[in-house]
Amino acid sequence: MKVLIVGSGGREHAIAVSVKKSPKVDKIYCAPGNAGIGQIAECVPIGAMEFDALVRFAKEKEIDLVIVGMDDPLVGGLVDELNAAGIRAFGPKKNAAILEGSKAFSKELMKKYNIPTAGYETFDSADAALKYLETATFPLVLKADGLALGKGVLICKTISEARNGVKSIMVDKLFGHSGDRLVIEEFMTGREVSVLSFTDGKSIKIMTSAQDHKRAGDNDTGLNTGGMGTFSPSPFYTDEVDDFCKKNIYQATVDAMASEGREFKGVIFFGLMLTKDGPKVLEYNCRFGDPEAQVVLPRMKNDIIDVMEACIDGTLDKIDLQFEDNAAVCVVLASDGYPVQYEKGLPIKGLENFDNKEGYFCFHAGTLKNEKGIVTNGGRVLGITALGKDLKAARANAYEATEWVEFDNKYMRHDIGKAIDEA
Repeated sequence: MKVLIVGSGGREHAIAVSVKKSPKVDKIYCAPGNAGIGQIAECVPIGAMEFDALVRFAKEKEIDLVIVGMDDPLVGGLVDELNAAGIRAFGPKKNAAILEGSKAFSKELMKKYNIPTAGYETFDSADAALKYLETATFPLVLKADGLALGKGVLICKTISEARNGVKSIMVDKLFGHSGDRLVIEEFMTGREVSVLSFTDGKSIKIMTSAQDHKRAGDNDTGLNTGGMGTFSPSPFYTDEVDDFCKKNIYQATVDAMASEGREFKGVIFFGLMLTKDGPKVLEYNCRFGDPEAQVVLPRMKNDIIDVMEACIDGTLDKIDLQFEDNAAVCVVLASDGYPVQYEKGLPIKGLENFDNKEGYFCFHAGTLKNEKGIVTNGGRVLGITALGKDLKAARANAYEATEWVEFDNKYMRHDIGKAIDEA
């Protein structure tokens, strides 16, 4: 079969590597892709939001399955457009992708269906939000309602910080129209865990757990980013936590969306906070996390095409989802200055060191191939992932592998998975 993957980051590279393993697939396209994806798929210069061009291309090439990796096209309704043209696509339709597309919607859904989450208020004007701050308890969290590349969340310790945050999001439009509405949420403390799942709108199958590191600097300092590294599984995701979430969060979310007439088919990402009062939902995403996909998918035993087709066809209950009894750690190599300002176009050396290295992966996020070879083309450049018999071994392997590749202004956190030592 012929598969088209929509996206250009490390997540899409991880998906492409998994798709390539399927004996069902003989041709992979990616739009627009990146230099790493281009080594295993044919990249086509069509942007993820160019819906008409993507539909035309899928028809011309007689694509059997389109996998939409990114949040923007899912929230924008690409799956609806593809389905209307008679093209099979993996991912939620627009009316279901709102689960990520609007934080206000997801908070209201959780409140309505008694799914554990932090207390919150929603605001449509800066004046109303600022007035609320006068009687609020600190610290608190400000969240732009819409998509913001994982960066639309501000933790405010004082009323002064919160006022500045409201101004940045709602007045200065730091995140564009995503800040037209604002969610102000109580600050929760505890361990964060990411749990990915497949769902066909009725059944849900939970993937192995993971943990992301959002802050740019070591020891969780600096600005929020799209993710600086991950590990899987999380030692803090115990059987007790799993049982609670299965009873109160996972199936409850799928059922809630169905009850609202928003059947969700695809991947639901559950961002959880393990509080003293039990697990609570921090956020939902409507697609694979990035970089979580880079540690979860390499551990999956199943043929990813089988699982995705079961989600589309409503037969996920027949899939026995399995993962290797090992661990994975991903360390993101970024351009110094990310997530604010950074240089692009810097040549990358040493990529060949990953060729035929079993248990090691170099997932491209922001790369481009030009006359200089493969060069940097984004803030997050590469995701260096390694497997190991346990988390400590995987962490050692991943950090060793970060030394195999070089580019000017290479930057990384040195404490990815440090929490493993505290487990």
